[in-house]
Amino acid sequence: MKFVPFTVAAIVILAAFNASAQRYMTRNGNITFFSEAPLENIEAHNRQVNAAFDASNGDLAFKVLMRSFQFEKALMQEHFNENYVESHKYPNASFTGKVANLGEIDLNKNGIYSAIVTGKLSMRGIEREISETGTFEVKGDELIGKCIFSIRLSDYNIQIPRAVVNNISENIEIRVDVAMRKL
Repeated sequence: MKFVPFTVAAIVILAAFNASAQRYMTRNGNITFFSEAPLENIEAHNRQVNAAFDASNGDLAFKVLMRSFQFEKALMQEHFNENYVESHKYPNASFTGKVANLGEIDLNKNGIYSAIVTGKLSMRGIEREISETGTFEVKGDELIGKCIFSIRLSDYNIQIPRAVVNNISENIEIRVDVAMRKL
């Protein structure tokens, strides 16, 4: 009978440790967007993406500082921030959602797993429901999430001026690549 309190305490401590081991995070994920248009291709990278994943319930969240996108040409970056995303008014884009098929991903076994992610993408004060398929790669204490999807600029009230309509595509390809570490 003397060992019962010790056993209960050990179970509580192990449960608390296990719960904290279910979270993954990064502050330097990478999001790239690409616009293919007849006159010019536009590509930008943001390597300061915050991402968090809670494996106990499948919650997934991203936060992106819009001014952190880097372009090949400074003028493109200026137009992106001032005219299109209006980063002075809307400094961040975010995603909050869940991994819908969490039960199919074994976070204790190295490998690449298909991940279905559903949630809300918020940009310029507009939220849209999205559902995309990507991958999670388990490598020890690291979880690498990758996804490629497209958004329509008009869905987020981003207007393309007629003068540059041949320079910017209405559909933008987004590539997500985040390597999160177990906390």
